[in-house]
Amino acid sequence: MRIAHVTATFPPYHGGTGNVAYHHARVLSQRGHDVTVFTAAPAGGEVPPEGRLPFPVAYLPARWRMGNAPYTPELSAALRGFDLIHLHWPYIFGAELALAAARRAHVPLVVTYHNDLLAPGWRGAAFAAYRHLSQSRVLGQADQVVATSLDYAGHSHLRPLARRGRVVAVPNGVDVDRFAPAEARDPTPRERWGVAPGAPMVLFVGALDRAHWFKGVPVLLEAVTRVPGAAVVVAGEGDLRRELQALGASRLGERCHFAGRVPAAALPGLYQAADVTVLPSTTRGEAFGMVLLESMACGTPVVASDLPGVRSVVEHEGDGLLVPPGRADALATALGRVLADADLRGRMGARGRAKVVARYSWEAVADGLEGVYAAVLRGQAVPTLDPDGRPAGGVA
Repeated sequence: MRIAHVTATFPPYHGGTGNVAYHHARVLSQRGHDVTVFTAAPAGGEVPPEGRLPFPVAYLPARWRMGNAPYTPELSAALRGFDLIHLHWPYIFGAELALAAARRAHVPLVVTYHNDLLAPGWRGAAFAAYRHLSQSRVLGQADQVVATSLDYAGHSHLRPLARRGRVVAVPNGVDVDRFAPAEARDPTPRERWGVAPGAPMVLFVGALDRAHWFKGVPVLLEAVTRVPGAAVVVAGEGDLRRELQALGASRLGERCHFAGRVPAAALPGLYQAADVTVLPSTTRGEAFGMVLLESMACGTPVVASDLPGVRSVVEHEGDGLLVPPGRADALATALGRVLADADLRGRMGARGRAKVVARYSWEAVADGLEGVYAAVLRGQAVPTLDPDGRPAGGVA
């Protein structure tokens, strides 16, 4: 099958949507499909050398950008000769071009809806206008819309489509071989980022740019001030780093460490070194949380915001804890509880690892994608499944 994956962002940009598109393309290519990724050339011009990736990537010139939304007018013409087009949404401008290409070539369009577009101020108003003017048309004309969980679909801007049975769930995944528990804890990552010997280590991994303003790092920093002796390591890069780092220094001093962009090869060791990983996001801009899967795959428990989609990944009191979004006091209480109980951390870590291996390997995700593709190409309805592969009930 010739498949085009279309995404606004892609490695080397560090963001969940592009990473999912990468792994979709990788595992489908390994299964013998002819996959090409179409994305915008990075703003800085940093493009991996040809042949370095295990599948072809077409980096299209961006005439201009609105945040992470590049305008690539060549996209529509480039999407010729494929059996199916898979769009990773949000991609303002690209979504419309992908729909036009699919309709012109009479091929199916599958859309993975990664998250709502939300923002404060004028950007939020612009997103709302876009949603009413274009988003509903693109999603309404897609042959299949995929969400990363039915929970998110039912509480997001996808809700009208979900209520009509137009949305199916295929979760994100993780490399369970690369992200795995360590036989023995390596102290090197803790030493590298300045964590004092014996100090409990709280880890955050995520983009620190304005497109990811909802990640809740200020909430996390405030929470750690209420957990005596704990150190926090913030791994990530972006245009918000400087002000967040200044906030961390003023509130936590030497207990706060900004690691910058951590190489992919070093990420498993960072999770393994941590006592707990936190996803403190504050809005539905966070729809899933791949860092949660990476942490649980390494046997490290998690504390996350009780948000639609995120709570489908974390079993509260099982492999982690869920807390109300934006509540530094509740987050501090949860962190204090996990950090004070080594047996609890061990039980949560083991349960998280077992769940991720069973449900969230990229191979399992590829099974789901191939099922969606096959049904769409046959013109059949795709069964709505829950994370265990059982038929799911309707969206409330």
